[in-house]
Amino acid sequence: MSGHRDPHAPGPQGRTEPKLGDLDHLDGPPPPAHDGLPPLSVEPERRRAAAPAKKMPRERRRGWLVPLFALVLLALIVVLWLNQGNLRALIPRTDFDGVLHRADVALQEGHLDGTDGTSARELFEAARALEPDNDRALNGLHEVGEAEVARADAALQAGKLDEADQALTAARELLGGGSDVDRLTQALAKARGANGQGDALIEQAQQAFAAGKLDGPDGAGPLYQRALASGSNHAVAKHGLDQVGGALAAQARKALAAGNQAAANDLIGRLAALLPNYGELPSLRAAQTQLRQQSDAALAADLQQGQDALRAGNITGTGDDTALAHFKAALAIDPDNAQAKAGLGQVAAALVVQANAAIDGGDNAQAKQLLDQAAVLAPKSADLLAARSRLGAAPTSAPASADGAADAGMTPVQLSPQQNAKVAELVRRAKAAAAQGEIMAPPGDCAYDLYRSALAINGNDAAARAGLQALPALVSNQFGQAMAGGNLGRAGNLLATLDNLSPGDASLSPLRQRLAGAWLDQAQRQLDSGDRSGAAQSLEQARKLAPNHPRVQELTERMQGGT
Repeated sequence: MSGHRDPHAPGPQGRTEPKLGDLDHLDGPPPPAHDGLPPLSVEPERRRAAAPAKKMPRERRRGWLVPLFALVLLALIVVLWLNQGNLRALIPRTDFDGVLHRADVALQEGHLDGTDGTSARELFEAARALEPDNDRALNGLHEVGEAEVARADAALQAGKLDEADQALTAARELLGGGSDVDRLTQALAKARGANGQGDALIEQAQQAFAAGKLDGPDGAGPLYQRALASGSNHAVAKHGLDQVGGALAAQARKALAAGNQAAANDLIGRLAALLPNYGELPSLRAAQTQLRQQSDAALAADLQQGQDALRAGNITGTGDDTALAHFKAALAIDPDNAQAKAGLGQVAAALVVQANAAIDGGDNAQAKQLLDQAAVLAPKSADLLAARSRLGAAPTSAPASADGAADAGMTPVQLSPQQNAKVAELVRRAKAAAAQGEIMAPPGDCAYDLYRSALAINGNDAAARAGLQALPALVSNQFGQAMAGGNLGRAGNLLATLDNLSPGDASLSPLRQRLAGAWLDQAQRQLDSGDRSGAAQSLEQARKLAPNHPRVQELTERMQGGT
């Protein structure tokens, strides 16, 4: 069926069958227009009934609008899907956009790479961690790579071969190679060979190895690696690297045999950072795990007994059954153990509480003795400093010696107008420094030191004491901001500051776990991208914060397996 209706059909079901005509006279002249059929008379009613059929072409034309509209709608959906990243970028995201803005500024200022979390590369990578498919972050990393290529080119032209090598390494990591990177790599190798740089590097590396300097900026390992990159004396440089790896591995085995877990961890971490594919690393890691498991039981026992002693009020004193003794024993097993450090902070906090009680009771001598003990464990504690200011302002039952008054920080009860003005100025500057994030540095001009100076003049100043004791909460907020921006290095520094200001605070544990998780996420991404050296360093940071985290062992086993 053709699907076309005859407009002269008697009804909707009418149909005209096709006719071929007279096939015997195809070569003859065409027949007259009349087809020989008798004429038909069409009644008016039927003609009117068939009249609407004349509008079919327009209806058929309108019928094409439906599939056309569907096609346009489908195309619009495809376009929206393909540009969903750009559409998401239209949604305001304060933290994410702030990271991108700082990255753009760092790129414009030429601060391309670094380790303090403020370079363009670190910030763009932080933005990509927040949103892996974001075009601005990906394009930004590409622009950083192109800028590193330009920096390498300029350094090479200026004869600064080490700087060119460093920039080329960064460019290769960001761009994955390319014609410009290959061209500059060849030019750099030629330049090093032309001036004997490779031979000089090997000579320096041999001297460093003889002096026992295996790694670090001027160590034998990095020097041999630079010699390899120069393309000269490849066999000699490779053999030298094997010697460095063997020396580090021997030191690690010695530390493992002696049960020195801290030294073993440090040496194995340095070996993994220098030579991530070194053949003995898996066996060293296995021995490291075994040693850790052997010490875990003793460590857990000391931590538990330390907490039990704290609850019983057996804080310090002679014997091995005090909280202080147990936490020190735990640190002897694992010097980086966060729980043991927090336990010592709790001991210091308990001593400060006892000192305040002694001040309230008028026993300033006992208070001073308790505060001196606390200062050994937590010298930067805000509560400790506040208690010392109380002790300095508290009346004594008997005259103190000149030295004793100086130790206690005693000040006159009556202050001159100049002293009051000085205290007010110090408090103002301390608040400004705290708002700028200058909590414990720079020395003398940081919030902590300014508040301490104010309290040294007037131990009863309420504003100085309140500002000092508010510092832990302020640092905690700044820690959250650093984590949101992906600046793990700054977050770690803030966590250490918080640990100094408020040792033993229960809120430190979840913050420590959060930072450890972020380091593990970064190690995972670095391992997936093939950056085993960076992954090893990130994993070590996480291990220091949370050695018993399940993912620490999981990633350690993956690195040992070479996957």
